[in-house]
Amino acid sequence: MSTAALLLVLGAALMHAAWNALAKRGGDPLAFLFCAGCLSALLYLPGSLFVLWARGFPLAALPFVLGTVLLHAIYFFALGRAYRLGDLSLVYPIARGTGVALAATLALFFFGERLSPLGTLGVTLVVLGIFSLHWKPRLSRARLLGPGTAWALITGLAIAGYSLVDKAGVGRLHPLPYIGLMEVGASLLLLPAVLARPDLLRREWRTNWRTIVLVAVMSPSGYLLVLFAFQLSKMGYVVAAREISIVFSALIGGLVLREGARGRRLAGAAVVAAGVICVALAR
Repeated sequence: MSTAALLLVLGAALMHAAWNALAKRGGDPLAFLFCAGCLSALLYLPGSLFVLWARGFPLAALPFVLGTVLLHAIYFFALGRAYRLGDLSLVYPIARGTGVALAATLALFFFGERLSPLGTLGVTLVVLGIFSLHWKPRLSRARLLGPGTAWALITGLAIAGYSLVDKAGVGRLHPLPYIGLMEVGASLLLLPAVLARPDLLRREWRTNWRTIVLVAVMSPSGYLLVLFAFQLSKMGYVVAAREISIVFSALIGGLVLREGARGRRLAGAAVVAAGVICVALAR
């Protein structure tokens, strides 16, 4: 993995850890994410329009823009449903672990990106580290087979899907208008689901508008760095290395906030970090 791609992914991971920590304060996950997405679309629209005016919009990029809009809308909806119906300790490892593992597999079939033995080891360690950080060994059968698990799997499939589409998409369109159009389109697709509960939407904005503003800036900015990294490195490496954000979150929780299971958190973080190091050194 090139140094430039690694630095972009590390910056994206820091932003990802920060905005997820802020988003946890939201009352309703879907309403919170929708508000942040709409504001992101407004913030990125001027820059996106400027780049489109200067460079034009290649028609070859249209299928990928439409694809990422649909997949991100599914991602946000499924993530909101998963967090409402399932435990964080169940939803997070299934969603992120599935996304990382599938992204590397899909990249092999669609882009011919064969990971080196060191890279394969790195991706495997990242997936194992995600599960060891968040998985509870004594989950009941009802929770394991509940609706939260199904939505978490859909979230993971969406992560792998939009990673595949975006890897190809940013080869045809500059990342700035690409992410700007994605934010606008995904917000429009989510509009009917959110307007079905307008009271929750108003309450979420009234209660958490400051946090929503911060997330609206950090979330797309972090993913914009990922899009640039896609232009420089293999998709499987970028998606796996991005999960270094889990290490940042685990260290904050274990060392700063003194949350429980500190030993398991730090051990899992070390496994993820080892995987990311392998990915960083792989070619």
